Amino acid sequence: MTIRDLLAAARPTLSYELFPPRTPAAQSTLEQTMDVLAATRPDFMSITYGAAGTTQGASRDVVRRLAADHTVPPLAHLTCVGQSRAELVAVVEAYLEEGVQDFLALRGDPPRGQADWRPHPDGLLYAHELVALVREVAHAHGVTNLSVGVAAFPAQHALERFRQLGLDVLRAKQDAGADFAITQVFYQVDQYTALVEDAAAAGIRIPVIPEVMPIVNTRRAVRAAELTGVDTPAELCAALEAAEDDAAARAAGVDHAARLARGLLDAGAPGIHIITFNQSAAALELVDAMGLVRG
Repeated sequence: MTIRDLLAAARPTLSYELFPPRTPAAQSTLEQTMDVLAATRPDFMSITYGAAGTTQGASRDVVRRLAADHTVPPLAHLTCVGQSRAELVAVVEAYLEEGVQDFLALRGDPPRGQADWRPHPDGLLYAHELVALVREVAHAHGVTNLSVGVAAFPAQHALERFRQLGLDVLRAKQDAGADFAITQVFYQVDQYTALVEDAAAAGIRIPVIPEVMPIVNTRRAVRAAELTGVDTPAELCAALEAAEDDAAARAAGVDHAARLARGLLDAGAPGIHIITFNQSAAALELVDAMGLVRG
């Protein structure tokens, strides 16, 4: 069953985002986290890989482990950054041969140290081109049962100067064959509902899964803002700074994320996608607060 099929069901989906490890210690932590999160019976887990495919091999290892050891459907990330069309075709073909049915097609961010985004000379410029490429490769290999996701940006949609461009981009992704979208990080329910309502008015019908990030310390709050370009809410930063210890800080971060997630579900979101930072404690507490454990 693909993510497209899961989203057609009545109940909200539960999913997590993992990133591939770079060291043996990180590998051990990830394995423990995967074991714990799999026990909540998520609908899928997504696996990122770095700019220019720098962690592509490690990402594929995580995908294989999810499918083999946990039978949790993996959502494989793909980006256009630093890869030729031929290289992207090879990556998609390898995933298809391993039975991967779900892809998240992203343009991707510039590599560290590069200020602007530049495509590979023989590569793709836009995410909608990557969506079309996945469909093309799957068709060539006779694979029909797959789904393709894309990114959506509620915080940027709230800025009037980006609103129409964002809708045009999301429509292009849908027209290229996208089945669903997962948002980038945001912190206000009304930003999500505005995006969904405006998208529907523009003829964009794909489900939009909101991404929620439990921020459990001030260091992570700063880093999240740097990575996403979305400011961490002042009240959350204040609560983290006032926390007496790590446990209190985690409780404050989980509480903030849980209020956001419950508001999103109440507003009709088709599920919640949790950024885990490859740690299970805050993710489990958030799932418990939302009442989405599959048990």
